[in-house]
Amino acid sequence: MIRILIADDHTIMREGLKRILEGIDDIEVVAEAVDGHDTLAKARSENFDVLLMDLSMPGRSGVDLIRQIKDEMPKLPILILTMHEEEQYAVRAIRAGARGYLTKESAGTQLVTALRKVASGRPYISIEVAEQLAMSAMPADNELPHTLLSDREFEVFGHLVKGKSITEIAELLHLSVKTVSTHKTRIMLKMERNTLSDLVQYAVAHNMI
Repeated sequence: MIRILIADDHTIMREGLKRILEGIDDIEVVAEAVDGHDTLAKARSENFDVLLMDLSMPGRSGVDLIRQIKDEMPKLPILILTMHEEEQYAVRAIRAGARGYLTKESAGTQLVTALRKVASGRPYISIEVAEQLAMSAMPADNELPHTLLSDREFEVFGHLVKGKSITEIAELLHLSVKTVSTHKTRIMLKMERNTLSDLVQYAVAHNMI
């Protein structure tokens, strides 16, 4: 039996996932978590075969959470389930220690297969993500600016180029407006862009939105 811990801040999403899995004989949802702190507490409290985790829960960066879980519980496989379809998010999650990456749109058809794969010790990633991982391991003459961003900065960058205001991003990530503004300033400096429009153009040019 594959024992699952589901971590997602949306009740509707957790209920939907449980409905998908309730008729599967070899998979059991044992516990649920609603944010990063809760996820850590639940993961520490008992043994699970897979952590099925949303990448964008309130509070700390999802990538930071992956790293901490892998440091404390290196044998616990993590399958990321997220609304982010862009390969760059997947690459960061996999490099942080996640064993698989699945978009919420594909959960209905691929979730069971993905859970079984990561529970057995195998990765579950798309061909596109595998290519991005291979490319990121190769030495490059000119490193792309977005790869210089920290995980939190990259997360803020993703929201900015999709039209979210600083206030909206602060609410989504449970950060202060001042903190998000600081991240935006650092993003502009690291990427050598002067305006939000410049960031959007960059994101479009690199298939990030």
